[in-house]
Amino acid sequence: MDNHRVGYFIGSLAAGSINRKLAKALVRLKPETLEMEEISFRDLPLYSYDYDADFPPAARAFKEALANVDAVLFVTPEYNRSIPGGLKNAIDWASRPYGQNSFTRKPSAVIGTSPGAIGTAVAQQSLRSVLSFCNSPQMNAPEAYIQFKPGLITDDGDVTVPDTAKFLESYMSEFHAFIDRVYTVLPRSR
Repeated sequence: MDNHRVGYFIGSLAAGSINRKLAKALVRLKPETLEMEEISFRDLPLYSYDYDADFPPAARAFKEALANVDAVLFVTPEYNRSIPGGLKNAIDWASRPYGQNSFTRKPSAVIGTSPGAIGTAVAQQSLRSVLSFCNSPQMNAPEAYIQFKPGLITDDGDVTVPDTAKFLESYMSEFHAFIDRVYTVLPRSR
């Protein structure tokens, strides 16, 4: 398999987010051939098409970070049966201006954790709809709705339940294989 750079978004801006813990675990459990880097959207102002002619510095840096990765992993909580507003705002910035959508033909995957029994299933469906519109090929299986229980993942990203660690490691291997498949069919233009 080829080496790939994967940018990941953590949907929650909270420093103590359980999805941040999940992201740390995924970075630890990834194949060696994936290079992972967080793409932060914390400093983005609210999107308006008034900016399309001249993006502010934070938005230009954000778009550049997306241009420098081969794929995107979304690690997101569920807020009110959808994705957090900050994440949606970041996607809006990434897809603009018209004709310069950063997600076009860029492989993506979605995962999330929540204390609730259905994990982040509804938020993931909402996000998948947005990513479909943004023309991002999505890994549809395996799906990953992680129910978070205290102690499941340490602050450093260690997964304490062996079956969960094995599943997350497999998830990241599947994502790597998916990226390879996408670029076999849709070769990169850069």
